[in-house]
Amino acid sequence: MDRSEITKATVAAIITPDTSSRSTVLLTRRSVSPFKGFWCLPGGHIDAAETALTAVVREVAEETGLEFIDPLFLTYCDEIFPEYGFHAVALCFYGTGQGTLQLMPDEVEQIAWFPLHEALEQPLAFNHLQILQYYAQHLPQ
Repeated sequence: MDRSEITKATVAAIITPDTSSRSTVLLTRRSVSPFKGFWCLPGGHIDAAETALTAVVREVAEETGLEFIDPLFLTYCDEIFPEYGFHAVALCFYGTGQGTLQLMPDEVEQIAWFPLHEALEQPLAFNHLQILQYYAQHLPQ
């Protein structure tokens, strides 16, 4: 990894179908590298002059077609993968998704709702397992 490269800022979204179903989460299966074919939380890079909150709402819409309602900050996660030349800090939010799921094949090959315990058993991209484990331990009521 080129140490002169600036660390990226990214966002990740834990989306639930409604506020009473916090133990059901939405995952997307990546159709691009790195981690092609792995499940992950919807999210992506924060664009220049964009806030983290605006970025997570935009990324959710771009990848799932859903409106991310009232996202709340949960935690952050360091994502350092020298084998991919990837170093990011992921800011993680949770909230509900509203609307109709729409597969966006440019980045996502599949979208599915999972009970949280099943999501934790999937092959997850980046450090999204850590993020979901943190969410499970601090599950908002």
